[in-house]
Amino acid sequence: MSAQPPLVNRRVIEALLRLELPNEPDRRLVLVHGRYESGAAAEFTASLAEDKRRIEVVEQHSVLGISDAWHRHQEDATGVGSVLVVTTTVEDEQLGWDVLGHALRRQVLSVDRAEIVRLRFGATGLDPRIRAESWLVNALLEAEPHGGWPRLGSVLTLDAAMRALVEARLSISQASPDAAGTRGDGRRDTPLDADTLLAWSRSPFGPAAYAALAKDEQQGMRDWLTKVAGNAASLLLDLCAAGRGEEAMALGVVGSVVAGPAPSAETGLALGGLFGTIRPKPADLRPFALAVEGTLIRWLLQAEQAGPEQHAAHNRAREVLDQADRQAQEAGLTEALAGNAYLPSGFQARLNALAAVLDPSGPRTRDLAAAEAALEELRRHHLAGLLRPRVRTAEAAVRLARWLAGPQPTIASVADAVEQHLADWGWVDAALTVLWAGDADAQEPVSAAYHSVYHAARGRRAVIDEIFARYLREWTRTATGQTPAGALLVENVLDTIAVKLAGKSGRAPLILLVDGMSSEVAVGFGEELARRGWLETGPARGRRTAAVAAIPSLTRISRASLLTGSLTQGGQSVEKPGFEAFWSRQRRSAVLFHKADIGGAAGQRLSDTLQRELAGEAVVGVVLNTVDDSLDHAAQGDRTRWRLADVTYLDELLAAARLYSRPVVIVADHGHVLERGEGLDAPAAAGNVSAARWRLGEPGSGEVLLTGPRVLEGDGRIVAPWREDIRYTPRKAGYHGGASLAEMTVPVLTLLPVDADPPKDWHLLAPEDVTPSWWNAGAPTRDAARVAEQTDTSSTPAQPTDGQEPMEETREAAETSTPSDGPSFGTKLVASETFRFQRKFVRRSLEPAVMAAVVDALVAADGVLSLTAVAAAAGKAGRNADGFAATLQRLMNVEGYPVLEFSDNGTRLRLNVPLAREQFQVDS
Repeated sequence: MSAQPPLVNRRVIEALLRLELPNEPDRRLVLVHGRYESGAAAEFTASLAEDKRRIEVVEQHSVLGISDAWHRHQEDATGVGSVLVVTTTVEDEQLGWDVLGHALRRQVLSVDRAEIVRLRFGATGLDPRIRAESWLVNALLEAEPHGGWPRLGSVLTLDAAMRALVEARLSISQASPDAAGTRGDGRRDTPLDADTLLAWSRSPFGPAAYAALAKDEQQGMRDWLTKVAGNAASLLLDLCAAGRGEEAMALGVVGSVVAGPAPSAETGLALGGLFGTIRPKPADLRPFALAVEGTLIRWLLQAEQAGPEQHAAHNRAREVLDQADRQAQEAGLTEALAGNAYLPSGFQARLNALAAVLDPSGPRTRDLAAAEAALEELRRHHLAGLLRPRVRTAEAAVRLARWLAGPQPTIASVADAVEQHLADWGWVDAALTVLWAGDADAQEPVSAAYHSVYHAARGRRAVIDEIFARYLREWTRTATGQTPAGALLVENVLDTIAVKLAGKSGRAPLILLVDGMSSEVAVGFGEELARRGWLETGPARGRRTAAVAAIPSLTRISRASLLTGSLTQGGQSVEKPGFEAFWSRQRRSAVLFHKADIGGAAGQRLSDTLQRELAGEAVVGVVLNTVDDSLDHAAQGDRTRWRLADVTYLDELLAAARLYSRPVVIVADHGHVLERGEGLDAPAAAGNVSAARWRLGEPGSGEVLLTGPRVLEGDGRIVAPWREDIRYTPRKAGYHGGASLAEMTVPVLTLLPVDADPPKDWHLLAPEDVTPSWWNAGAPTRDAARVAEQTDTSSTPAQPTDGQEPMEETREAAETSTPSDGPSFGTKLVASETFRFQRKFVRRSLEPAVMAAVVDALVAADGVLSLTAVAAAAGKAGRNADGFAATLQRLMNVEGYPVLEFSDNGTRLRLNVPLAREQFQVDS
């Protein structure tokens, strides 16, 4: 017998009785070598075989005590089934036969703890390695959960036993933020990898539970988890054992300094000081730091995606990174970790680097390439997704820097100005709005750089508005519906756009008048609509349609003029009959809905009447007031961009239009300017104020005198400011009625459902067509899209039927697109043996010349084009763009390699040029 008697508890006693008592069921005395657990039940009922037996446990360490306990049990026991268990350190030789003769197996039983473990897991066999690990056997007996160990198979393996012990001791299943699935017993099947252990280290009780274990159990778990979860587990558990588990992930982030250039001696000492007595070797620290980074990447990705884990993942990641930043600061490692792609201080360092090349006072003021590189570094920081508003502000600054680095804008006429405003300067206004809102967490150098870029861009925009005001002053004097001098007037939008879109037999359009929608708002809507799969079209190749508002640019004038098709003013009583009369002249029925007519009853967003009309044949017009209403607020809010969902009912109306295959016209009646907190009260306005942005009298600085037949207030003579910062009434969120381009430009977005054809002589507008070249560095823009335009010889698609080849005109156009100085990349690709072989297995394949044009268009756009632009390159005008793209993929993706892939939620195609070169064996 051992000098140190084992500790036994109720579960050990029950297991021993189940194992031994069935062999001698009539025995009522069981002698067990050991000590009974303090506080354990002295009496209980146990299920043994098919019977329930009353069990009494006593501890006696003398012969007399054992004998007395047995005689007393015989006298007091009720029922023949009761069993007395005596735990003792008395040896067999010391006991007489008066006791041993009644005892089970006539001896003091030694507890086979490994066998007890087997029984507690309900197994028929036991991995011999478990028996060899006495610490494991003892731990399994001590740690058994309240509901018992799970049944893990007929043979209890070492790995199964270790996993069960780890989960029970450390509560890893409960601490893990997510799990891979569930086992057959309904329990969570949490992977025991480094990711799970790191998440567990942030739990409130897990690391403390590990620290409280006996040293041999700690070591056993550490060895096994290192084997299962990788080398990162050993350092993590060392930190937990030292009571620093909650700091472990942050230390791993700071420890990444060893993965960079050879750290200095000072860096090594500072890092060693952070880890204290643990003193990890670089060989141990590197895998730990990499594991921490991997877990952080997963959390950061979860934090960027909508879902139940988004908020929790965001908090977990930021807590770790903020803690790491504090550790780095305390240890003097902030500078050494400035390039870290996780730390908030690293993000700030990258922002500061960007500011250094944006600040006009710096030595590299005009180094735009440096600004581009700095912005790209900022985007690569792993916090960029969580800090998206801050990144957007930086992007706006660089975009404006690109625009400022371009040529000085020129204006040839009012018509030219409003077209350029929608095509280019409205995007400038969008970037200015973001930059004006600024970055609340930016440090002074960054704020100063943003301030300088903002004012430089605002200065150029003010010059554009001043020049436009001069043209507007002269144009307004004579401009009429009959003599617009090349400009599209707001009252002619329906006739020029909506009527042509409907055609003689086309589906009736849905006309959505977004009151007050500026070009800045419209270009944002256009980007979002393209991502949703809407096709944009228009009468002009490569540009959107813009009209000129009535004067002054007020709702009651411009909206009434647009909806009635004539220069007029008034409210709903003028707009509704005027809208119906206009379409009646086109031999179509029409109905117009204002705010009170749109909403439905409980459970439906749109009214029954509106839904019925949308399903019918009439032209439907809907006035949406959200944007204009927002301008009436007392102060400008924090909105830096408008989304489709921000305009009440717009999402539902677009969905209905798609459902009923209606083309859509999204149009404004006028634009607006925003309150920037710099409003000026014009002295000359005293006594002559009529509205926020126009008045009577004589013009002063920043104002223009407008006279003529298009001026419907002031007896044909008003003064309106072209400067955005002039207002004549108390502050609001924004204003309209003035003479700036932002107010006078009426943007028009004309949309087709997927697979619809544009009107005759109209053109599809790919996103590249309508995005200015300076908006996205390196991204395909309208300049790159010109390659695709070279092959777009028809506004209607070439539709081959089964077995037919594309139209001859398309083939000829594609052939003529080859540069004269030698075969293009696309020409070489389609001439390859691989392409010819691949083409045999693709039904309704493309002609090689057309395929070459598509490849060349993608190459010219740095490998990325929208589906619309790719279809245009093939002369297919967007018809069934998804199916066409699938055909291209079957031709290009040899043996499944991703040569051509969808990107940006399926709205663009991305060509991997190096992989295409390799797959089709095209030389340089």
